[in-house]
Amino acid sequence: MRHYKQLLLANKAWASELVEENPDFFSRQAAGQKPDFLWIGCSDSRVSPEQMTMTPPGGMFIHRNVANLVNEDDLNLMSVLQYATEVLKIRHIIVCGHYACGGLQATLAGGTHGAVDSWLANAREVLHAHEDEVKGQADDETRVNRLVEVNVRDQLVKLARTSLIQAAWARQQEVFLHGWVYDIRDGHIKPLLEIDATTNLDTVARPDKVLMAS
Repeated sequence: MRHYKQLLLANKAWASELVEENPDFFSRQAAGQKPDFLWIGCSDSRVSPEQMTMTPPGGMFIHRNVANLVNEDDLNLMSVLQYATEVLKIRHIIVCGHYACGGLQATLAGGTHGAVDSWLANAREVLHAHEDEVKGQADDETRVNRLVEVNVRDQLVKLARTSLIQAAWARQQEVFLHGWVYDIRDGHIKPLLEIDATTNLDTVARPDKVLMAS
């Protein structure tokens, strides 16, 4: 187990290495940000968006929560989304789930309580909508992974229907939505679907068209 002081030592080494390679790195960072992407992902400690996409500091605006859920009454997410679309003018927004997601395992298993139980209400709606398909999988692992996939699909559609995204499209702003799944078994990201202003959300890739975990 790492001691917390190791984090501080690692930070000093990281900062020194960056300055050695690029002396004006932090002065440019202090001047402001203009990221290319907004990442909406899971809080899981095994999923590090910048690391697994090799994105340098300043390149990605990030929001993370348990099971990468999109709730329009989530002020944290909506604040991030508003800033991303209205101020930063980010063109690409990614909702990325991951296989073996603990939040979705808990959704399937039930028995949650407290804040976690309330938070997973959105995920339970996804499970209810696709229960036959998810529970029809061969074993627990494939059931969770299929729920991961349909959850990404449903959250991306919910994102597309938020007032902020609809407003961006109404003012002819280019915003592209991407639904991805990260496979913790091999480190690869699998694109599932994309949505833009021209997409008919009522016919966007149904769950049976979304790729299934191998």
